[in-house]
Amino acid sequence: MTEPAFSRIAIVGVGLIGSSIARGAREYGAAGEIALYDADPDVRTRAGALGLGEIAPTLEAAVAGADCVILCVPVGALGGAAAGAVPAMKDGAILTDVGSVKGEAARALQAAADGRIHVIPGHPIAGTEQSGPEAGFPTLFRGAWHILTPVEGNVAGADEALARLTAFWRALGAKVESMDAARHDRVLAITSHLPHLIAFNIVATAFDMETVEQGEVVKYSAGGFRDFTRIAASDPVMWRDVFLNNRDAVLECLGRFSEDLAALQRAIRWGDGDTLMREFTRARTIRKAIIDAGQDSASVNFGRNAPKDEA
Repeated sequence: MTEPAFSRIAIVGVGLIGSSIARGAREYGAAGEIALYDADPDVRTRAGALGLGEIAPTLEAAVAGADCVILCVPVGALGGAAAGAVPAMKDGAILTDVGSVKGEAARALQAAADGRIHVIPGHPIAGTEQSGPEAGFPTLFRGAWHILTPVEGNVAGADEALARLTAFWRALGAKVESMDAARHDRVLAITSHLPHLIAFNIVATAFDMETVEQGEVVKYSAGGFRDFTRIAASDPVMWRDVFLNNRDAVLECLGRFSEDLAALQRAIRWGDGDTLMREFTRARTIRKAIIDAGQDSASVNFGRNAPKDEA
């Protein structure tokens, strides 16, 4: 960028996403000054040691004078964070977030808004199973989608605010798209939320099976189970809030998934190889479509390096 999208940003919540935004904004010149705040004093100390930006002692101090305030807290904490931030924000500033449930995010942010600021909920579809300020890296958002779900309002300059926030995320390397919050929540329920729920459940089931020792589960983990454990290692607080706040869409997807799983169960019981072959072949086409869309790598083992003892 020739000049930053924002002269000053404030990041509230310095975990994987918050610290990655700070690193990316600095690396790619997307923001001039970067202020950070976390409710946990230990996290503030660790973020300060990493040199992520100006560590503010209070939420109000962090957001004061910021052109854009980015709430990087669990969905369940958005209401409190927004209520604390808005009174200290300057007129015309942007309030956004990174939560993966946009209907609830919009309600929480709008409830705190006072008619002086722009509310533009957002969700970067990027992340890892790691958490904490040390887990962030500047390239996390490169090539990833960032979904914005603008809410209707009468604050002057709304279009300009949306354009500036779009430019900010594009500077971090993201592909930006806008959509309705309800549609976002339905799409993410099947592409992200349900897969995480399945991962949490299958790992718990494996460890609860009386006929299998936990040591054997770890020792003989095949690639598929290892990938489930990686997903299941994600932040439990964040995912608790996701499921509680997107329950309708998740339950709808879970109902359809349960029906399809029951059909596969019958096919296995009855030795119906044709049904299994048809469904497995159909699933492969989805994988090819994801690769063709540039959303993943076709390299062996998903492009990961082989373990040292296999190299």
